[in-house]
Amino acid sequence: MAGKGNDHQVVVSNRIRLARNLATAPFPGWAKPDARKQVLDRILPVVEALPEMKNAFSKPLDSLTGLEKRVLVERHLISREHAGNSSGSALVVNRNQSLSMMINEEDHLRMQAISPGFDLQPAYQMLNNVDNVLEGTLEYAFDPKLGFLTSCPSNLGTGMRASVMLHLPGLVISEQISKVISGVNRIGLAVRGLFGEGSEAQANLFQVSNQTTLGESEADILTRLERIIEKIIGHEMNAREKLIEEKATLVQDQVGRAYATLRYAHVMSSKEALNQLSLLRFGLDCGFFQESIPDPMDLLLMEIQPAHLQLLAGEKLSPEERDTFRAELLRKKLQSLPEPDIQGGDASLRESLQTSKRQTRPQSPTPSDDE
Repeated sequence: MAGKGNDHQVVVSNRIRLARNLATAPFPGWAKPDARKQVLDRILPVVEALPEMKNAFSKPLDSLTGLEKRVLVERHLISREHAGNSSGSALVVNRNQSLSMMINEEDHLRMQAISPGFDLQPAYQMLNNVDNVLEGTLEYAFDPKLGFLTSCPSNLGTGMRASVMLHLPGLVISEQISKVISGVNRIGLAVRGLFGEGSEAQANLFQVSNQTTLGESEADILTRLERIIEKIIGHEMNAREKLIEEKATLVQDQVGRAYATLRYAHVMSSKEALNQLSLLRFGLDCGFFQESIPDPMDLLLMEIQPAHLQLLAGEKLSPEERDTFRAELLRKKLQSLPEPDIQGGDASLRESLQTSKRQTRPQSPTPSDDE
């Protein structure tokens, strides 16, 4: 979240996740506590021995507090379902938190790699290398026709989910986002909110991922996802440019309001903070600010989450206390950020946006019915 990768104006991060199960043990949903413990004892030492996991964070989930689990969920290192597990479940995370292993989640092993920006291949290669090493020691549940066997049939085959987190304020403000989501769903990809399936799309953040894992190779899945993400990036950048050309005052108003709210509010809900930070990030990308904020914007999106606030405060906070503490934190973090240059002129905004577009891949200007 603190780094910048390819197309960082639109793409926050990408993630590859693999689901694997042992061939000789009942899957977690059917396993009794003793069987879950045996699976944990079998998998954990092998995962901890990986070179990528040197000096890693490794804990059984029943040794963590509820707050610590919620922090891990907010960091996308474990799922909400995994946080609800206890006996026989564990987590192993490498030092820079780019690689995490969930043991006895929905499947015996859920491994994921996360990286900033739009670059799925390095994340996939790292995870594929780890998977190959583990497969040499652990006997996976595998069928020659169906591929890797998983608890949920939707993960059969490769067992791979590849997802990209996108920041799409241009499409949301211009009211084109529904059309884009509908088009993406029609071609077999899923669009979800900040915390995946069942979560609300906040801060103009959307996760786009593959839905099909059976009948396609990992390479085919990644190629198709990359092609669609490139098109969405192009549509978002075109939407931003059109907004600045045709509705510059509206953009200036929303960015100005977001800045004022974040700098001076004394009570701020999580939802409001996320949405206002999204608009501030939009303003930074559009060139409203001559200076960058001291802390990366995407890191702030995580730090204002409820569990992170309580971790920082060192005590349990009521919802009202969290809203007050969140506003105080934002005022402190943004105190050195000067006011947006609202009078900077449309020309400077267009120049900034054109610079951002040149840093992305060439795109077609409008989506077809199939795209």
